[in-house]
Amino acid sequence: MSASATCPRTASPLILLFACAAGLSVANVYYAQPLLDALAADLGIGTARIGAVIAATQLGSVAALLWLVPLGDRLRRHRLLAVQNVALVMALLGVAVAGSATTLLLGMLAVGLLGTAMTQGLIAYAAAAASPHERGRVVGAAQAGVVIGLLLARVVAGAVADIGGWRAVYGLSAGLMVITGVLVWLRLPRLAVPAAVPRVSLPALLRTQPVLRRRGMLGLLMFIAFGLFWSTVALPLSAPPHALGHTAIGAFGLVGALAAARSGHWSDQGHAGRVSGAALLLLLVSWIPLAALPVHLGWLVLGVLLLDLAVQALHVTNQSLILAAAPQAQAQAIAAYMLFYAAGSGIGAVAGSALYAAHGWSAVCGAGAVVSGGALMLWARARRSP
Repeated sequence: MSASATCPRTASPLILLFACAAGLSVANVYYAQPLLDALAADLGIGTARIGAVIAATQLGSVAALLWLVPLGDRLRRHRLLAVQNVALVMALLGVAVAGSATTLLLGMLAVGLLGTAMTQGLIAYAAAAASPHERGRVVGAAQAGVVIGLLLARVVAGAVADIGGWRAVYGLSAGLMVITGVLVWLRLPRLAVPAAVPRVSLPALLRTQPVLRRRGMLGLLMFIAFGLFWSTVALPLSAPPHALGHTAIGAFGLVGALAAARSGHWSDQGHAGRVSGAALLLLLVSWIPLAALPVHLGWLVLGVLLLDLAVQALHVTNQSLILAAAPQAQAQAIAAYMLFYAAGSGIGAVAGSALYAAHGWSAVCGAGAVVSGGALMLWARARRSP
Protein backbone atom coordinates (compact mmCIF):
# COMPACT_ATOMS: atom_id res chain seq x y z
CA MET A 1 0.00 0.00 0.00
CA SER A 2 1.35 3.44 -0.92
CA ALA A 3 2.18 6.10 1.59
CA SER A 4 -0.46 8.32 0.12
CA ALA A 5 -3.08 5.70 0.81
CA THR A 6 -2.15 5.27 4.48
CA CYS A 7 -1.44 8.89 5.43
CA PRO A 8 -4.12 11.56 5.94
CA ARG A 9 -4.73 14.03 3.12
CA THR A 10 -5.12 17.77 3.51
CA ALA A 11 -8.80 18.71 3.22
CA SER A 12 -9.82 20.18 -0.12
CA PRO A 13 -11.47 23.30 1.41
CA LEU A 14 -8.18 24.11 3.15
CA ILE A 15 -6.22 23.71 -0.09
CA LEU A 16 -8.77 25.94 -1.85
CA LEU A 17 -8.32 28.59 0.86
CA PHE A 18 -4.54 28.54 0.40
CA ALA A 19 -4.97 28.90 -3.37
CA CYS A 20 -7.55 31.71 -3.20
CA ALA A 21 -5.68 33.65 -0.51
CA ALA A 22 -2.40 33.39 -2.42
CA GLY A 23 -4.09 34.42 -5.67
CA LEU A 24 -5.77 37.47 -4.13
CA SER A 25 -2.50 38.47 -2.42
CA VAL A 26 -0.36 38.36 -5.55
CA ALA A 27 -3.01 40.14 -7.64
CA ASN A 28 -2.35 43.32 -5.63
CA VAL A 29 1.15 43.51 -7.08
CA TYR A 30 -0.16 43.52 -10.68
CA TYR A 31 -3.35 45.61 -10.58
CA ALA A 32 -1.48 48.76 -11.61
CA GLN A 33 -0.18 47.49 -14.94
CA PRO A 34 -3.29 48.26 -17.05
CA LEU A 35 -4.02 51.43 -15.05
CA LEU A 36 -0.88 53.45 -15.77
CA ASP A 37 -2.58 55.88 -18.16
CA ALA A 38 -5.33 56.62 -15.64
CA LEU A 39 -2.82 57.04 -12.81
CA ALA A 40 -0.71 59.42 -14.89
CA ALA A 41 -3.70 61.55 -15.90
CA ASP A 42 -5.25 61.73 -12.43
CA LEU A 43 -2.09 62.53 -10.47
CA GLY A 44 -0.27 64.57 -13.10
CA ILE A 45 2.60 62.12 -13.53
CA GLY A 46 4.49 62.42 -16.81
CA THR A 47 4.43 59.50 -19.21
CA ALA A 48 8.19 59.12 -18.92
CA ARG A 49 7.93 58.74 -15.13
CA ILE A 50 4.82 56.59 -14.76
CA GLY A 51 6.89 53.43 -15.06
CA ALA A 52 8.16 54.21 -11.57
CA VAL A 53 4.85 52.82 -10.26
CA ILE A 54 5.73 49.35 -11.52
CA ALA A 55 9.32 49.75 -10.36
CA ALA A 56 8.11 50.62 -6.84
CA THR A 57 5.99 47.47 -6.57
CA GLN A 58 8.86 45.32 -7.84
CA LEU A 59 11.27 46.93 -5.40
CA GLY A 60 8.84 46.13 -2.62
CA SER A 61 8.64 42.52 -3.85
CA VAL A 62 12.42 42.09 -3.72
CA ALA A 63 12.55 43.62 -0.25
CA ALA A 64 9.88 41.16 0.90
CA LEU A 65 11.88 38.21 -0.39
CA LEU A 66 15.02 39.45 1.36
CA TRP A 67 13.55 40.40 4.74
CA LEU A 68 9.89 39.50 5.33
CA VAL A 69 9.38 36.05 3.82
CA PRO A 70 12.26 34.42 5.79
CA LEU A 71 10.53 35.45 9.05
CA GLY A 72 8.19 32.48 8.54
CA ASP A 73 10.98 30.19 9.77
CA ARG A 74 11.24 31.98 13.12
CA LEU A 75 7.79 33.35 13.96
CA ARG A 76 4.34 31.85 14.35
CA ARG A 77 3.07 31.81 10.76
CA HIS A 78 -0.55 32.37 11.70
CA ARG A 79 0.10 35.64 13.53
CA LEU A 80 2.68 36.80 11.00
CA LEU A 81 0.15 36.47 8.17
CA ALA A 82 -2.48 38.32 10.22
CA VAL A 83 -0.17 41.28 10.82
CA GLN A 84 0.88 41.38 7.18
CA ASN A 85 -2.75 41.23 6.06
CA VAL A 86 -3.77 44.19 8.22
CA ALA A 87 -0.80 46.19 6.94
CA LEU A 88 -1.64 45.27 3.33
CA VAL A 89 -5.24 46.48 3.75
CA MET A 90 -3.93 49.80 5.07
CA ALA A 91 -1.49 50.08 2.14
CA LEU A 92 -4.27 49.41 -0.38
CA LEU A 93 -6.47 52.06 1.20
CA GLY A 94 -3.52 54.44 1.12
CA VAL A 95 -3.15 53.89 -2.62
CA ALA A 96 -6.91 54.32 -3.13
CA VAL A 97 -6.83 57.80 -1.57
CA ALA A 98 -3.37 58.87 -2.85
CA GLY A 99 -3.33 62.53 -3.82
CA SER A 100 0.18 62.90 -5.17
CA ALA A 101 2.84 60.95 -7.02
CA THR A 102 4.90 60.59 -3.82
CA THR A 103 2.10 59.08 -1.75
CA LEU A 104 1.18 56.79 -4.65
CA LEU A 105 4.75 55.49 -5.00
CA LEU A 106 5.07 54.91 -1.26
CA GLY A 107 1.77 53.05 -1.28
CA MET A 108 2.82 50.92 -4.24
CA LEU A 109 6.09 50.10 -2.50
CA ALA A 110 4.13 48.90 0.52
CA VAL A 111 1.69 46.93 -1.65
CA GLY A 112 4.56 45.16 -3.41
CA LEU A 113 6.26 44.45 -0.10
CA LEU A 114 3.22 43.06 1.72
CA GLY A 115 1.49 41.42 -1.24
CA THR A 116 4.61 39.42 -2.05
CA ALA A 117 5.26 38.59 1.61
CA MET A 118 1.76 37.20 2.01
CA THR A 119 1.87 35.27 -1.26
CA GLN A 120 5.14 33.48 -0.57
CA GLY A 121 4.29 33.13 3.10
CA LEU A 122 1.09 31.30 2.17
CA ILE A 123 2.98 28.91 -0.11
CA ALA A 124 5.47 28.13 2.67
CA TYR A 125 2.52 27.80 5.10
CA ALA A 126 0.82 25.33 2.74
CA ALA A 127 4.02 23.29 2.52
CA ALA A 128 4.38 23.21 6.31
CA ALA A 129 0.74 22.25 6.84
CA ALA A 130 0.82 19.39 4.30
CA SER A 131 2.06 15.90 4.98
CA PRO A 132 5.38 15.10 3.26
CA HIS A 133 3.74 12.59 0.90
CA GLU A 134 1.41 15.26 -0.54
CA ARG A 135 3.48 18.43 -0.24
CA GLY A 136 3.89 18.74 -3.99
CA ARG A 137 0.14 18.45 -4.58
CA VAL A 138 -0.70 21.10 -1.99
CA VAL A 139 2.05 23.49 -3.09
CA GLY A 140 0.99 22.95 -6.70
CA ALA A 141 -2.58 23.92 -5.88
CA ALA A 142 -1.43 27.06 -4.04
CA GLN A 143 0.87 27.96 -6.93
CA ALA A 144 -2.00 27.49 -9.39
CA GLY A 145 -3.92 30.04 -7.36
CA VAL A 146 -0.98 32.44 -7.63
CA VAL A 147 -0.82 32.08 -11.41
CA ILE A 148 -4.56 32.55 -11.85
CA GLY A 149 -4.49 35.60 -9.56
CA LEU A 150 -1.59 37.09 -11.50
CA LEU A 151 -3.26 36.58 -14.86
CA LEU A 152 -6.72 37.75 -13.81
CA ALA A 153 -5.41 40.83 -11.97
CA ARG A 154 -5.06 42.78 -15.22
CA VAL A 155 -8.51 41.75 -16.43
CA VAL A 156 -10.24 42.61 -13.15
CA ALA A 157 -8.39 45.91 -12.77
CA GLY A 158 -9.37 47.03 -16.26
CA ALA A 159 -13.03 46.06 -15.82
CA VAL A 160 -13.42 47.69 -12.40
CA ALA A 161 -11.61 50.84 -13.53
CA ASP A 162 -13.95 51.17 -16.51
CA ILE A 163 -16.89 51.17 -14.10
CA GLY A 164 -15.65 53.09 -11.08
CA GLY A 165 -12.19 54.47 -11.84
CA TRP A 166 -8.75 53.27 -10.80
CA ARG A 167 -9.29 54.11 -7.11
CA ALA A 168 -12.19 51.64 -6.99
CA VAL A 169 -9.78 48.84 -7.90
CA TYR A 170 -7.76 49.34 -4.73
CA GLY A 171 -10.82 49.99 -2.58
CA LEU A 172 -12.35 46.73 -3.77
CA SER A 173 -9.10 44.86 -3.22
CA ALA A 174 -8.86 46.21 0.34
CA GLY A 175 -12.32 44.81 1.04
CA LEU A 176 -11.40 41.44 -0.47
CA MET A 177 -8.24 41.28 1.65
CA VAL A 178 -10.28 41.98 4.81
CA ILE A 179 -12.43 38.95 4.00
CA THR A 180 -9.32 36.93 3.16
CA GLY A 181 -7.67 37.89 6.43
CA VAL A 182 -10.69 36.81 8.46
CA LEU A 183 -10.87 33.44 6.69
CA VAL A 184 -7.13 32.86 7.05
CA TRP A 185 -7.30 33.66 10.77
CA LEU A 186 -10.29 31.40 11.39
CA ARG A 187 -9.55 28.47 9.07
CA LEU A 188 -5.81 27.92 8.70
CA PRO A 189 -4.32 25.38 11.11
CA ARG A 190 -2.30 26.67 14.05
CA LEU A 191 1.16 25.28 13.44
CA ALA A 192 3.79 25.05 16.11
CA VAL A 193 6.44 27.74 16.14
CA PRO A 194 9.25 26.44 13.92
CA ALA A 195 12.38 25.29 15.65
CA ALA A 196 14.82 28.14 16.07
CA VAL A 197 16.57 28.49 12.72
CA PRO A 198 19.25 31.17 12.46
CA ARG A 199 18.95 33.57 9.57
CA VAL A 200 21.22 32.29 6.82
CA SER A 201 22.73 34.56 4.19
CA LEU A 202 21.91 33.84 0.58
CA PRO A 203 25.48 32.71 -0.26
CA ALA A 204 25.51 30.38 2.75
CA LEU A 205 22.09 28.98 1.86
CA LEU A 206 23.20 28.32 -1.71
CA ARG A 207 26.40 26.71 -0.47
CA THR A 208 24.60 24.27 1.84
CA GLN A 209 21.57 23.53 -0.37
CA PRO A 210 22.60 21.89 -3.67
CA VAL A 211 18.95 21.39 -4.65
CA LEU A 212 18.36 25.12 -4.26
CA ARG A 213 21.42 25.88 -6.39
CA ARG A 214 20.41 23.59 -9.24
CA ARG A 215 16.72 24.41 -9.20
CA GLY A 216 17.43 28.11 -8.75
CA MET A 217 19.55 28.18 -11.91
CA LEU A 218 16.86 26.30 -13.82
CA GLY A 219 14.31 28.80 -12.52
CA LEU A 220 16.52 31.73 -13.54
CA LEU A 221 16.85 30.52 -17.13
CA MET A 222 13.20 29.52 -17.32
CA PHE A 223 11.98 32.94 -16.22
CA ILE A 224 14.40 34.73 -18.54
CA ALA A 225 12.67 32.86 -21.37
CA PHE A 226 9.25 33.60 -19.87
CA GLY A 227 10.10 37.30 -19.49
CA LEU A 228 11.40 37.51 -23.05
CA PHE A 229 8.00 36.47 -24.36
CA TRP A 230 5.53 38.22 -22.06
CA SER A 231 7.40 41.53 -22.01
CA THR A 232 7.39 41.87 -25.81
CA VAL A 233 4.42 39.96 -27.23
CA ALA A 234 2.16 43.02 -27.05
CA LEU A 235 4.41 44.87 -29.49
CA PRO A 236 3.84 42.70 -32.60
CA LEU A 237 0.21 42.17 -31.64
CA SER A 238 -0.49 45.90 -31.48
CA ALA A 239 -0.06 46.15 -35.25
CA PRO A 240 -2.54 44.86 -37.86
CA PRO A 241 -3.76 42.35 -38.74
CA HIS A 242 -3.97 40.79 -35.26
CA ALA A 243 -4.87 43.73 -32.95
CA LEU A 244 -5.15 41.34 -30.00
CA GLY A 245 -5.28 42.85 -26.50
CA HIS A 246 -3.42 41.79 -23.38
CA THR A 247 -6.61 40.46 -21.78
CA ALA A 248 -7.14 37.88 -24.51
CA ILE A 249 -3.49 36.80 -24.45
CA GLY A 250 -3.45 36.48 -20.68
CA ALA A 251 -6.51 34.23 -20.74
CA PHE A 252 -4.56 31.55 -22.64
CA GLY A 253 -2.17 31.22 -19.71
CA LEU A 254 -4.95 29.84 -17.51
CA VAL A 255 -4.66 26.47 -19.25
CA GLY A 256 -1.03 26.21 -18.16
CA ALA A 257 -2.01 27.15 -14.62
CA LEU A 258 -4.41 24.21 -14.42
CA ALA A 259 -1.48 21.83 -14.84
CA ALA A 260 0.40 23.21 -11.84
CA ALA A 261 -1.34 21.13 -9.19
CA ARG A 262 -0.95 17.96 -11.24
CA SER A 263 2.77 18.47 -11.71
CA GLY A 264 3.10 18.78 -7.93
CA HIS A 265 1.30 15.46 -7.55
CA TRP A 266 3.71 13.83 -9.98
CA SER A 267 6.59 15.21 -7.93
CA ASP A 268 5.11 13.55 -4.83
CA GLN A 269 5.09 10.26 -6.73
CA GLY A 270 8.83 10.47 -7.41
CA HIS A 271 8.59 11.68 -11.02
CA ALA A 272 10.15 15.13 -10.50
CA GLY A 273 13.01 14.32 -12.87
CA ARG A 274 10.71 13.25 -15.68
CA VAL A 275 8.42 16.24 -15.17
CA SER A 276 11.42 18.59 -15.26
CA GLY A 277 12.83 17.08 -18.45
CA ALA A 278 9.46 17.07 -20.18
CA ALA A 279 8.76 20.67 -19.12
CA LEU A 280 12.14 21.92 -20.35
CA LEU A 281 11.74 20.12 -23.67
CA LEU A 282 8.26 21.62 -24.02
CA LEU A 283 9.68 25.05 -23.21
CA LEU A 284 12.20 24.71 -26.03
CA VAL A 285 9.61 23.41 -28.52
CA SER A 286 7.16 26.22 -27.67
CA TRP A 287 9.37 28.77 -29.46
CA ILE A 288 8.65 27.12 -32.82
CA PRO A 289 4.95 28.10 -32.93
CA LEU A 290 5.69 31.38 -31.13
CA ALA A 291 8.13 32.34 -33.88
CA ALA A 292 5.34 31.74 -36.42
CA LEU A 293 3.20 34.54 -34.93
CA PRO A 294 3.52 36.70 -38.08
CA VAL A 295 2.16 33.81 -40.16
CA HIS A 296 -1.07 33.10 -38.28
CA LEU A 297 -2.55 33.91 -34.88
CA GLY A 298 -3.31 30.23 -34.28
CA TRP A 299 0.41 29.54 -33.88
CA LEU A 300 0.51 32.07 -31.06
CA VAL A 301 -2.32 30.27 -29.28
CA LEU A 302 -0.46 26.96 -29.45
CA GLY A 303 2.84 28.51 -28.42
CA VAL A 304 1.37 30.32 -25.39
CA LEU A 305 -0.28 27.14 -24.18
CA LEU A 306 2.97 25.16 -24.47
CA LEU A 307 5.03 27.91 -22.85
CA ASP A 308 2.72 28.40 -19.86
CA LEU A 309 2.30 24.67 -19.37
CA ALA A 310 6.07 24.15 -19.33
CA VAL A 311 6.83 27.06 -17.01
CA GLN A 312 4.17 26.21 -14.44
CA ALA A 313 5.06 22.51 -14.37
CA LEU A 314 8.75 23.24 -13.81
CA HIS A 315 8.07 26.08 -11.35
CA VAL A 316 5.92 23.89 -9.09
CA THR A 317 8.35 20.97 -9.32
CA ASN A 318 11.23 23.27 -8.39
CA GLN A 319 9.37 24.57 -5.35
CA SER A 320 8.35 21.08 -4.21
CA LEU A 321 11.92 19.79 -4.33
CA ILE A 322 13.39 22.87 -2.65
CA LEU A 323 10.87 22.78 0.19
CA ALA A 324 11.41 19.05 0.72
CA ALA A 325 15.19 19.53 0.86
CA ALA A 326 15.01 22.27 3.51
CA PRO A 327 12.28 21.24 5.98
CA GLN A 328 13.69 23.46 8.75
CA ALA A 329 14.18 26.55 6.59
CA GLN A 330 11.34 26.47 4.11
CA ALA A 331 10.55 30.19 4.17
CA GLN A 332 14.20 31.13 3.65
CA ALA A 333 14.57 28.58 0.86
CA ILE A 334 11.46 29.70 -1.01
CA ALA A 335 12.50 33.35 -0.64
CA ALA A 336 15.93 32.56 -2.09
CA TYR A 337 14.36 30.67 -5.00
CA MET A 338 11.99 33.55 -5.77
CA LEU A 339 14.97 35.88 -6.02
CA PHE A 340 16.09 33.75 -8.98
CA TYR A 341 12.57 34.22 -10.36
CA ALA A 342 12.70 37.99 -9.91
CA ALA A 343 16.14 38.25 -11.50
CA GLY A 344 15.15 36.07 -14.45
CA SER A 345 11.94 37.98 -15.10
CA GLY A 346 13.78 41.30 -14.98
CA ILE A 347 16.57 40.16 -17.30
CA GLY A 348 14.04 38.72 -19.75
CA ALA A 349 11.97 41.92 -19.78
CA VAL A 350 14.96 44.20 -20.39
CA ALA A 351 16.54 41.92 -23.00
CA GLY A 352 13.23 41.32 -24.78
CA SER A 353 12.51 45.01 -25.29
CA ALA A 354 16.05 45.66 -26.53
CA LEU A 355 16.05 42.70 -28.92
CA TYR A 356 12.65 43.56 -30.37
CA ALA A 357 13.62 47.18 -30.94
CA ALA A 358 16.86 46.20 -32.65
CA HIS A 359 16.00 43.05 -34.60
CA GLY A 360 12.28 42.29 -34.32
CA TRP A 361 10.18 39.34 -33.14
CA SER A 362 12.40 36.65 -34.67
CA ALA A 363 15.33 37.80 -32.51
CA VAL A 364 13.19 37.54 -29.36
CA CYS A 365 12.15 34.00 -30.25
CA GLY A 366 15.71 33.03 -31.15
CA ALA A 367 16.97 34.27 -27.78
CA GLY A 368 14.16 32.42 -26.02
CA ALA A 369 15.07 29.19 -27.76
CA VAL A 370 18.76 29.60 -26.87
CA VAL A 371 17.98 30.22 -23.19
CA SER A 372 15.51 27.31 -23.10
CA GLY A 373 18.04 25.01 -24.74
CA GLY A 374 20.63 26.09 -22.18
CA ALA A 375 18.25 25.19 -19.35
CA LEU A 376 17.63 21.77 -20.89
CA MET A 377 21.37 21.15 -21.19
CA LEU A 378 21.91 22.24 -17.58
CA TRP A 379 19.25 19.80 -16.39
CA ALA A 380 20.71 16.96 -18.49
CA ARG A 381 24.19 17.62 -17.13
CA ALA A 382 22.88 17.60 -13.55
CA ARG A 383 21.12 14.27 -14.20
CA ARG A 384 24.45 12.72 -15.23
CA SER A 385 26.31 14.09 -12.21
CA PRO A 386 26.38 12.19 -8.87
